[in-house]
Amino acid sequence: MNILVIGGAGFIGSHTVDALCALGHTVTIYDNLSKPVHLKGKPPYLPEIEFIEADVRDKEALKRALHRKDVVFNFAAYQDYLPDFSTFYHVNDVGTALIYEIIVENKLPVRKVVVATSQAVAGEGLYVDSQGKAFAPDIRSEKQLQAGLWDITGPDSLPAKSQETPETFSNPQNQYGISKLCQEKITIHTGARYGVPSVAMRYSIVQGPRQSFYNAYSGACRIFCLSYFFDRPPVIYEDGLQLRDYVNIEDVVAANVRVMNDERADGCVFNVGGGKGYTVLELAEIVRDVFEKDVQPVLPGLYRFGDTRHIISDISSLKRLGWAPLRTPYDSIRAYRNYLLEQSDIEDIMDYAEKKMRSLNVVRPVTKDRAGKWA
Repeated sequence: MNILVIGGAGFIGSHTVDALCALGHTVTIYDNLSKPVHLKGKPPYLPEIEFIEADVRDKEALKRALHRKDVVFNFAAYQDYLPDFSTFYHVNDVGTALIYEIIVENKLPVRKVVVATSQAVAGEGLYVDSQGKAFAPDIRSEKQLQAGLWDITGPDSLPAKSQETPETFSNPQNQYGISKLCQEKITIHTGARYGVPSVAMRYSIVQGPRQSFYNAYSGACRIFCLSYFFDRPPVIYEDGLQLRDYVNIEDVVAANVRVMNDERADGCVFNVGGGKGYTVLELAEIVRDVFEKDVQPVLPGLYRFGDTRHIISDISSLKRLGWAPLRTPYDSIRAYRNYLLEQSDIEDIMDYAEKKMRSLNVVRPVTKDRAGKWA
């Protein structure tokens, strides 16, 4: 097939491109090489195939790229802790809507559109209170976080328990998650209305090589690996007991190929996760083991405002199509370590994301202890 991969120079996009090429498809990469993700331009890992440098919101460029394509993957995304809220909707939602607009206006015979969304759509996810009743918690307040009270409580103010969260649930708490929920709606409903088979892939925390060194959003795998690479103790936010759902990039690519080829996926949203929760401290320990370092992480009483406490995705829907995650965080960290060892000129990257988040007042200190006293 002729396949267009929008955002094909990025982390998930480029790995998907490799798999599609290996399967014998003709692939075109469409990417605007936006900073800071591609701070140093076109990445060297891309194959020698057609490459279109353009923005997903450029209608004329996108129209030319969509000509005679059988399948479209849209991995273009604006994601970070930045406060330019409208850009999230311009890129993630307008860009996705434009794909369908061009297909419908020009009666293009696109056979499937697969769109990348995010676990951020679920926000804090589903919880049950002390009586076993399900509820959707709001974002934790600044007052709660400043006091170092990390856990979610129910309406009765008693401790609540996080649940695996299905695709039927959504409760986004920030501009990125809201834009991704809208993107899902555009994908599924517009696709159904105009007869364009479409799938939305709600990725958990994807790990592996090619994660951008300069994207503050790209998370614990990059930060912890860089810390141990430079023999520096990684900084753990909150108490390190936050549960996270990590999924390997190769498993994600396998899921992308699966839904492309399976008609049962059409019109569906799928969680793509690792199937098991790990605490942030457990992930730091895995990284320490892989890098064989004696340095211990530090917990300085910092938090990132807007972070979820716990979030684990229910992946049973995708497993019914015959997919399952086959790799663990150990596999992801080993692959990232090997990728890191291949790099040069990386001395400038360690503090980049941390300084960026501090400048935006995302990383904040606890100001009261649990007894309510000022720290």
